[in-house]
Amino acid sequence: MAERLSVIRVQPEVVLEWDTPAGQSRAALQAAYPHARWVPVAPNRAALARACGCTGVLPQSGPQATAKAGLLAGLRDLAQRTFNPIGRQLARLAAPSGAGMSSETAALLGGFLDTEVPAGHGQLLWSNLGLHTHAHPAEVLQRWHAALAANGFLMFSTFGPDTLRQWRSLWDQEGWGPPAQPFRDMHDWGDDLVAAGFADPVMDQETVTLTWASADAALAELRTMGRNAHPGRHAGCRTPRWRARLEAALHAAAGPDGRLALSFEIIYGHAFRPVPRSRMQATTTVSLDDMRHMVRTQRRPL
Repeated sequence: MAERLSVIRVQPEVVLEWDTPAGQSRAALQAAYPHARWVPVAPNRAALARACGCTGVLPQSGPQATAKAGLLAGLRDLAQRTFNPIGRQLARLAAPSGAGMSSETAALLGGFLDTEVPAGHGQLLWSNLGLHTHAHPAEVLQRWHAALAANGFLMFSTFGPDTLRQWRSLWDQEGWGPPAQPFRDMHDWGDDLVAAGFADPVMDQETVTLTWASADAALAELRTMGRNAHPGRHAGCRTPRWRARLEAALHAAAGPDGRLALSFEIIYGHAFRPVPRSRMQATTTVSLDDMRHMVRTQRRPL
């Protein structure tokens, strides 16, 4: 994904890194756009706090970056100062999971929850292997479209249908239910992007095979790649006895070298958010943000 940024002429001022834990792509984005502001977007406040620990400015220089770094370094201390309005907001961040995070707190930390990103906030939206964790990806595409400014562009990757192919057959044989949710084909993603309002989608894919020396190592790494969002997944926790059966089945399926192999189909997607265009009808609805853009660019609805 990072290698393909060089062919795009748009120079974003704000880069939204969506659903990627702790800014895993931050170095690549900083190298491509050293003067852009990096803004993490996360599905919950715990993930946002981890991502914001990387600070929210590309690059780390200047008084604003220094002030924000100091703020984050003193996060725990400030949270305890409940007499301070900002401290009360940060205390909510450390509260039990039932508590929410206000938009002001998210903005203070340099990022946003994925349901609270301001409309048209970024010129580049970047999501590296995060889309597959959502049970309703069409809703995520609509959020992406709303979060991008006109002429902004999207870069994302996700898993394709051949991912976990070896283990799906194993799970079927053992009657364990689906090991993961079904993954969509890249052509379907192209159609979904157009349906969400994006233009000029470009899709491609590659297959990567990973190997591990043991079942423990394989399962530990898989836990970092997301979750099983299949509605028919096993309810509740598995037992140690089941875990032992799983490890035995995996080692029985190992290759001649004794290593466990697993395939991942990686789908790459790219699209633009076009300038808003509305066809005149008996009744035409245009959002306030789109109308402002039309006025600024002297465009009229068609």
